[in-house]
Amino acid sequence: MKVHSTRSAKRNPLLKIGAAGLGIVFLLLLSAGIFFHSKSAHHHRQAEVASKGAQVMPFDLEKTIHRFEALPDGGLQTVTVKDPTDTVQIELIQSHLKEEAAKFASGDFSDPAAIHGTDMPGLSTLSAGYRDIDISYTALPSGASIRYATQEPSLIAAVGDWFEAQLSDHGHHAM
Repeated sequence: MKVHSTRSAKRNPLLKIGAAGLGIVFLLLLSAGIFFHSKSAHHHRQAEVASKGAQVMPFDLEKTIHRFEALPDGGLQTVTVKDPTDTVQIELIQSHLKEEAAKFASGDFSDPAAIHGTDMPGLSTLSAGYRDIDISYTALPSGASIRYATQEPSLIAAVGDWFEAQLSDHGHHAM
């Protein structure tokens, strides 16, 4: 008994696709599923980081923006408020970043590790090489910043890797 005839193939163009065509369609559908799964996993990761961040960072992530700017000798991390009249958030940002800068300058990167994980890109290199990084805090009218400067190429790369990981993990809270 025939499964399909030439006449049925003329009526149904899908029967002409053949095994190779069906394989391509299957691969396209599979890759779309992987894309959507990875997007979902990425959103889950951002939600997890936001939750852990709320335990470490005293300011409200929804009311602030994190900026990470790579520079030729390191980088600049800035946290500012969305509403410049929100003095409570500004004070929380300033006290937190001042404390973090002091910790980083002594090699203590435990807070980012608690939020992002101990395997966060760049983190172990920064922790090991902290003596060769000039880490400075600056209060800003709408928040604060931490500047990382070094002449060591491996540490410059580590700051860049660390910033990229934070951009990815903080999602819409970061730029």
